[in-house]
Amino acid sequence: MIERLEYLDDLKRWKDKDLIKVITGIRRCGKSTLFEIFINYLKSEGINEDHIISINLESPDYYFNSYKELYDYVKEKIVDDGKYYVFLDEVQVVDSFQKAVDGLYIKKNIDVYITGSNAYLLSGELATLLSGRYIEIKMLPLSFKEYRNYYNVDGDEKLYLKYINNSSFPYALKLDNTSEVDKYLDSIYNTIIVKDIAIRKKIADTGMLKSVTEFMFSSIGSSLSIKKIADTLTSNGRSISVHTVESYLDSLTESYIFSKVPRYDVKGKQYLQSGEKYYATDVTMRYAILGRKNLDVGHILENIVYLELIRRGYKVYTGKIGEKEVDFVAENKEGFTYFQVAYTTRDTETLDRELNSLKNITDHYPKFILTMDIDPEVDYDGIRKMNVLDWLLK
Repeated sequence: MIERLEYLDDLKRWKDKDLIKVITGIRRCGKSTLFEIFINYLKSEGINEDHIISINLESPDYYFNSYKELYDYVKEKIVDDGKYYVFLDEVQVVDSFQKAVDGLYIKKNIDVYITGSNAYLLSGELATLLSGRYIEIKMLPLSFKEYRNYYNVDGDEKLYLKYINNSSFPYALKLDNTSEVDKYLDSIYNTIIVKDIAIRKKIADTGMLKSVTEFMFSSIGSSLSIKKIADTLTSNGRSISVHTVESYLDSLTESYIFSKVPRYDVKGKQYLQSGEKYYATDVTMRYAILGRKNLDVGHILENIVYLELIRRGYKVYTGKIGEKEVDFVAENKEGFTYFQVAYTTRDTETLDRELNSLKNITDHYPKFILTMDIDPEVDYDGIRKMNVLDWLLK
């Protein structure tokens, strides 16, 4: 069992705080396992087992016709004034679950933790009902650093290739070959497409939904417009409206298969309404859908860097500086950091192109070029070029 220490530390930090702890993330990224690890921690701290109530709402062992049945089930287990820790896994399965969560939250001796595999968990009525009363912990599959710590071996470049071939989902570590990995990824993908999207959104044409998903996986890291997607699919013989594409993209991002990354005009200091890009939560899921041929190693690396920036707490945008592009504009409370990502900059033309985009930025925030080149770190007038694996392991 991989402990996922950063997420575990988050739960420890928020333990007993008067807030609902909400763990969100794509299916099979490790949310349920995180609950198990945290429950073991609580027991090690002396919390009695009968004061820990853990319910996986997708398990056949638990079925509730309404939020009231769920609420009453938990309430009946609260038999004294001691502190109780309530864990509701995949809580979105229960209709109007937010009413049960709110009812438990207002009891002074209950500390509530919930998970969900869809972003709509924190939209609409829940956000309104529980506004200001929850903290969200956004969970991702394994980072490269976690992956390396699991294997505890040298040879980072070889391990990186394994990482982008064998998946960052924790369970994939137990699988023996890429064929097993592809079958596992396909099962996750189909569960999300059917269970989390098609059934919930009442989408009858799952074939068209899958066509949009395939297009998105083949366009990772490319600037896209909804109209371009609709036009491309229509020209390929699959007629689809702009409105339908927009609805499908919303569903794919809500289920955490993709993240939508908006665009930022560095020179004009403003957020733009077009030219956004999409990145996958797990880059290897594309293999189960598109196969393993014609891999774009540059965009895959870009995707890995994007996910790491999110893990480090940045708000991330793609950048525009005049007519040039900046791969990532990363923002936190300290300001901005700019990143160019290239698989290699060994040829002068590529290096000059990556440098020129960053040189056009006149502020004094940090600027990086990240590559797979096994070279010493170099400083080009304040622009740091470094090995991306060293950066990922920092």
